[in-house]
Amino acid sequence: MPPTSPQFGFCVPMFAMPGAGFFRTPAWTDLDPPATVDACVEAERLGYDSVWVADHLIHGHDGGILEGWTTLCVIAGRTQRVRLGTIHMAQALRPPSMGAKISATLDALSGGRFIMFYDWGGEAEAAAYGLPYPPEDERVDRLDEGIRLIKELWQADEPLDFEGRFYATKGAICRPKPLQRPHPPIWIGEARNDAWLDMVARHADGWNSVPASPERLSGKIDQLRAACARAGRDASEIELSLEVQILIAPTEAEARAQARRIADLPAAPRRTGRRNEALLESLRSDDTRPLAELLPDWLVGSPDAVLAQVQAYVDLGVSHFMLWFLDFPSLDGMRLFAEHVAPRLRRP
Repeated sequence: MPPTSPQFGFCVPMFAMPGAGFFRTPAWTDLDPPATVDACVEAERLGYDSVWVADHLIHGHDGGILEGWTTLCVIAGRTQRVRLGTIHMAQALRPPSMGAKISATLDALSGGRFIMFYDWGGEAEAAAYGLPYPPEDERVDRLDEGIRLIKELWQADEPLDFEGRFYATKGAICRPKPLQRPHPPIWIGEARNDAWLDMVARHADGWNSVPASPERLSGKIDQLRAACARAGRDASEIELSLEVQILIAPTEAEARAQARRIADLPAAPRRTGRRNEALLESLRSDDTRPLAELLPDWLVGSPDAVLAQVQAYVDLGVSHFMLWFLDFPSLDGMRLFAEHVAPRLRRP
């Protein structure tokens, strides 16, 4: 069941994407692997509830990204309490039977801290690495079957013979089993179409959205609830999560100054993401509108402003926030949020 108090996760900066695209890690110009793990240790010390690693093979301005599972295992060994999550664990990168085995091992070794946030993976990197990327309807069917196989392997007391349309096992054994019972939470993201949402309603313990304004997120949640109604499932059983970018500073003026410094960085040569022209024009002018007005899909501004923005999502039922701190490699933003926003939202 969803937690009664909002949970806050730290999205692990595993790649660098500098400049005005403002994509996830826009203040980071060069990947520094030890700094990535050290930031997770600091996140745990500050009281964050979870850390999240992206499951990609190519990313960042130069294509450089840490491999997700390796990174998550190192983080598990450096921390004691935080939940350990994948952002779209990619079925394309490993058969679901192998996904079941490695995730069961991590859950057992970490004291039952794993969250499996599941998806297929990206098309461009699948092509680059010679991996499958079937049409969308087949991806949904493969994911549905893959999740069924994972859950059966996690729970089977005897060697498992599984005969599916896409996947099969013959006497597969998954021991040690995950520590969490009946199994680690399974999350699935987005509201792509009815077939996708029907899969969410069948399998998901949690559902996540990429950055979206409260208005847009409300529409997605309505779609999810409709899918749960079709499946005869109580939608309140599914934890709602938001993956979102955050730029927080002691004052609105300082947040704008940070945004201006990021926009002035040399643009990432490989990809910059979609430029927010309204934001860039505002930063170049004497525009005094609040950043939240220009960036309704993000959490931006002073602690009081960010608190009000988070509360709007909590009012929609969101109980877990996966935060990309745009000022990283500075740790000021994550510390400011932990000290001046999170405590005001947690219930005693």
